[in-house]
Amino acid sequence: MQTDQRHQLQKIKHFLFDLDGTLYLSDAPIDGAVAFIETLAKNGIDYTFVTNNSSKSADDYVVKLRRLGFPVSTDQVVTSGQVAGWYCAGKKPGAVLYVVGTESLKKEFSAFNVVVADDNVPEVDWVVVGFDTELTYGKLCEAERLLSSGARFIGTNPDLVCPIGGGRFIPDCGSICIMLENATGRQPMFMGKPHTILFEYLRSRRSLLRESTAVVGDRLYTDIAFGCNARLLSICTLSGESDSAAIKKSPCRPDVVVESVADLLSVFS
Repeated sequence: MQTDQRHQLQKIKHFLFDLDGTLYLSDAPIDGAVAFIETLAKNGIDYTFVTNNSSKSADDYVVKLRRLGFPVSTDQVVTSGQVAGWYCAGKKPGAVLYVVGTESLKKEFSAFNVVVADDNVPEVDWVVVGFDTELTYGKLCEAERLLSSGARFIGTNPDLVCPIGGGRFIPDCGSICIMLENATGRQPMFMGKPHTILFEYLRSRRSLLRESTAVVGDRLYTDIAFGCNARLLSICTLSGESDSAAIKKSPCRPDVVVESVADLLSVFS
């Protein structure tokens, strides 16, 4: 790591961490990840776990992170599902949503002033599509009907795939949205990384300064692009989806590249 990069990192007061592919893969922490988060906590440096994965609620992530050994409190986890609930409630208090998502995502919306509709509702304000690991063809048909009837279209995150370890990936929210785009001719508004509405939500919860906030992630088109769009220091880890060849081709280059977050330990130890 170059000296100027170390100096940039030492100015950071708040880290925004991706989860899948950055801190863990499936149910296994990436080597050195827990130690790095513990070092930040010990040094009084703030951090938030920010995930595009909307298949689980923030509470679910707290349970998982603690089980894997990461120090975390409930207010330190932000999901793209939360951003969707916050956005819809802000635009229309009491908004009615049809959710193509897991039961955990539906529960996530209970913290916001919105209503989650059942199947066969005549109309809704938004169809919200998440990373639905409980997806059925019936949900897709219902979403198509409502979108074709004029409902607005939200996707929690544009990720096409989700890494599950062993070099394998499974279809994510972006891939589900493409099916509905093809069926309806409609395109969703995405809530999670790389879109700056996420940064607006983060700042609604806590004070963040651009010059002292960094985003850490493994995906160029979500994590690193979010850093570029929000004008934050961006750190790309090679522990998930991206590799050096992809970085060279990317229109948005990270400020710092490391093999894994373990390589950042020496900066703060």
